[in-house]
Amino acid sequence: MVGGRRAVAVSHLAPGLLTATVALYMALVAFGNITDFDTNRAFVQHVLAMDTTFKDPDLMWRAITSRPLQDAAYIAIIAWETAAAAVLVVATVLWTLRRDRARRLATLGLLMVLLLFGAGFLAIGGEWFAMWQSEDWNGLDAATRNVLLAGIALLVVQLSPAGRSATD
Repeated sequence: MVGGRRAVAVSHLAPGLLTATVALYMALVAFGNITDFDTNRAFVQHVLAMDTTFKDPDLMWRAITSRPLQDAAYIAIIAWETAAAAVLVVATVLWTLRRDRARRLATLGLLMVLLLFGAGFLAIGGEWFAMWQSEDWNGLDAATRNVLLAGIALLVVQLSPAGRSATD
């Protein structure tokens, strides 16, 4: 049953590689935001200030123009990205050691990514702060790509065979 073993080995490879891909991506995003703080800080400031939206008076009360609050939001985003990356890196390592723990950690890390980009950027940024109205500071396409990548990885992690070590 050599073919059967090979199929099991490949089925364990996919969730580990997808987890590693998202881990690498999130680590690079966090690293970029830390080492080039001001670039995406401007993005967060403009989205929260709603200064490039249609400026509808019925929506502008939502704007956050306080620089300390904007900076706090940006630092919270970076902390969340860093934590998600760390969880996913550990999960990647664990795919080769203890599959059940790897699945739980990968699930946690991928859900963190989905919350950041789905709830944070698509829902809160896109709808609450009307980011969709901005031609200059609209991160909806990038957030959608991130949700898609993490969502596919989460599906593969959840649908992969359980109860066997990654070396089977």
